[in-house]
Amino acid sequence: MKLEGLKVVDLSVFLPGPYMTLMMADHGAEVVKVEPPGGDPGREIGPEIGGETVFFRAMNRGKKSIVLDLKSENGKRALDALVADADVFVESFRPGVMDRLGFGPARLRAMNPRLVYCSISAFGQDGPLRDAPAHDLAVEARSGALTLNRGADGAPAIPGVAAADMLASLHAFGAVMTALYRRETTGKGDRVDIAMFDALLSAYPNQLGAALGLKREPVHAEERSLGGAAFYKIYETADARHVVLGGQEPKFIRNLLTALERPDLAALTEAGPGRHQQPLMDFLAQTFRTRTLAEWDAWFEGRDVCFSPVKGIGEALGEPQALAREMVLTDLAGEIHIGTAGRFADEPARPTLTVPALGEHQTIYADRIPAALNED
Repeated sequence: MKLEGLKVVDLSVFLPGPYMTLMMADHGAEVVKVEPPGGDPGREIGPEIGGETVFFRAMNRGKKSIVLDLKSENGKRALDALVADADVFVESFRPGVMDRLGFGPARLRAMNPRLVYCSISAFGQDGPLRDAPAHDLAVEARSGALTLNRGADGAPAIPGVAAADMLASLHAFGAVMTALYRRETTGKGDRVDIAMFDALLSAYPNQLGAALGLKREPVHAEERSLGGAAFYKIYETADARHVVLGGQEPKFIRNLLTALERPDLAALTEAGPGRHQQPLMDFLAQTFRTRTLAEWDAWFEGRDVCFSPVKGIGEALGEPQALAREMVLTDLAGEIHIGTAGRFADEPARPTLTVPALGEHQTIYADRIPAALNED
């Protein structure tokens, strides 16, 4: 596999760091998950399968777990020994914590010049908010992302996807791989500083028009992807389910409105998004309420229109497309795992569908650093 031979020491918890190192493990890296005596808090979040929470299983399969108390001298020596020959070090504490523990980037990179040291935090390692506590929702709020998710009452709504966490993970993965690539030339590692806040600010290319061009906040009823376009909108069906139209190219508009015998309404889309499209929205809303979700799904089959039924997560995992793309994997116990999104023709990912118990691999690493792990 592509990352076989890389050693990653992972101190991160919850989502951003663990998802980033999950991708590395899926592609063959040796990921040593260093947990505190109480374990990653993710081990306690949500429903369980086979003694492990679904949340923890999803983020930590294929990794090796050891337990170290980094406030003890033995724990500190053990981590030093692990880092000495590591390629990547990942942590997601608040800025300054690792320095106070004695494992800041300056010291570890001096000890191992080839090390790529990656920190993932809410607001980054500098700036006036560096020390502010925040998880995904708070970062989405401050970055403006939450204003893009509004309910029917116009108030900001809690987003279902932890966008700050997940985008920070992806940026971290890309940055670490970039640093490893550069190391092939220079022989030196690097220090990677990833902020969830920065990751979200970089994710608005299709939402910056109002803020930068018009010097105001977006008005949802006038924005192409926020509710101001009839062909980029959610509609209710007869059985109180929902469908979406998600493509505004003229051919898709003509195809649907011709099939519905209202091609005249296509002209309302020619002036772009805005309140002038309301008659078309009303027509589509009334039309979609005449059939059930299943009936519309069948009706759209074979028509060249950007249409989709709104499905639940469980329904999506049963989609033939998800199965065909190997995004749904089953382990020997019959439990479901989510596959790896990045696909390669050569050396594809081969996820290890086992989840480490807390401290399961202590003995393996105690053999390599016996004094540090075995002394009282």
